[in-house]
Amino acid sequence: MNALVRLDHAFDRAGDTPAGKAYKRARVVEGKYARQLRKVAQVVQDLIAGFDLTDPAVYEAVQIQLEQYAKILDPWARSVTTRMITEMSSRDLQGWKEAAARIGRNLRREIDDTPVGGVMQALLNEQTSLITSIPREAAERVRKVTLAGITEGKRPAAYIAEIMRTGEVSRSRATLIARTEVARTGSVLTQTRAQSIGCTHFIWRTIGDSDVRPGHRRLNGKAFEYLNPPLCDPPDHHSLPGQIFNCRCVGEPIIPF
Repeated sequence: MNALVRLDHAFDRAGDTPAGKAYKRARVVEGKYARQLRKVAQVVQDLIAGFDLTDPAVYEAVQIQLEQYAKILDPWARSVTTRMITEMSSRDLQGWKEAAARIGRNLRREIDDTPVGGVMQALLNEQTSLITSIPREAAERVRKVTLAGITEGKRPAAYIAEIMRTGEVSRSRATLIARTEVARTGSVLTQTRAQSIGCTHFIWRTIGDSDVRPGHRRLNGKAFEYLNPPLCDPPDHHSLPGQIFNCRCVGEPIIPF
């Protein structure tokens, strides 16, 4: 007879919930990743501040400079992202090995043999693109603010302050990318390893604090199929836990053996 075993203790050495333990692990990685990404926002701010914005003729040069920065940023972005993904993979694997130690040697072998390379490469490409989008979005913002100011007949001084806020906007964007992508990386890696050993379903777990979104709170403790993500955000957004912006939930795999 088949039994269903939840990954109750995989991330639970300190007695916390699996979701809470996973979140604490991810927060450590997120903090380091966010600090790196905010460096990009600081360079964006410094590049803009280096121009005399009282001269409308320089705005095109600002945009060109930001676009050039985005191009040369790619190797650095790949390096920073590789470290983050590798660390998340290592932490996820350790959780699985703790579960395998309780469940059996065969599961441990299967987890060790899980082909995660392709998934990690896809994550690397996607997240590198997100990082290089920070200066590109800044360039587009400068263009739009400038165009709006000229169209409305404003003097440059009237919209310089808004252009200077671009660095602040870029910093917020960097923080959001770090928070979302670290959680998504952990979720995708857990899902990949779960499906490789035959898991088809998971239990949605929230952190349980007051910041949990209502739609996610309604899903807490319920089982869902990996291939059929539930509706988590109205009106029609279906997602797996941790794979939507600002989501701190985790999917607790249901292990068949």
